[in-house]
Amino acid sequence: MSAEWPRGDLEKAIGHRFSDSALLERALTHSSLISGIGSNERLEFLGDRVLGLGVAELLYQRFPDEEEGPLARRFAAVVSQPALADVARLLNLGRHLNLARSEEDGGGRDNPALLSDACEALIAALYLDGGMEVALTFVRRLWAPLIDADLSPPKDAKTALQEWAQGRGKSLPQYREVGRDGPSHAPVFTMEACVEGLGQARANGTSKRAAEQAAAVLLLNQTEDL
Repeated sequence: MSAEWPRGDLEKAIGHRFSDSALLERALTHSSLISGIGSNERLEFLGDRVLGLGVAELLYQRFPDEEEGPLARRFAAVVSQPALADVARLLNLGRHLNLARSEEDGGGRDNPALLSDACEALIAALYLDGGMEVALTFVRRLWAPLIDADLSPPKDAKTALQEWAQGRGKSLPQYREVGRDGPSHAPVFTMEACVEGLGQARANGTSKRAAEQAAAVLLLNQTEDL
């Protein structure tokens, strides 16, 4: 179902008037309404890369004395789905989405996954319509406040999980490999994380470290219920 809100209001919030309005419409069109290349999925792919460049540049300039590790943790935090969804809400992007009735009835206009995808697609549309500088100007304006909101680099999930366990007198988290798939040149690892009182969680990754981090995130999510 197409939204009926004036696109001019959205363009004003974005800070760009589209020469090719079809690009904006595609960025707002979820695959539940139009499958294949008519939806925003291809734009989402491109927008993710443009956003990554813009945020990496911001972090590199904002924190000239930080090493790669803290910069990478900051990067992951501000390009995450929650961060993208927050930016989308600032723009009131949800009300402009083109959704199937089933998605709209299911709360799709405030669904973090749909909002974050549309936000990435919007960045791609800006890049294609106005060029790299237009897209990066948008990223700088919307993401700089997110970066400045917390000037201490976020902890990686394994460190946070270890501190949670130590703070409660529990044994340190344990990690073990429980599976490995794919070709030898591009394996996918399955790692299990286990913490006393939390149980265990399994996650996949293209490296053991990535899979351990993902498993740690799953266990950290469980701490919120304790």
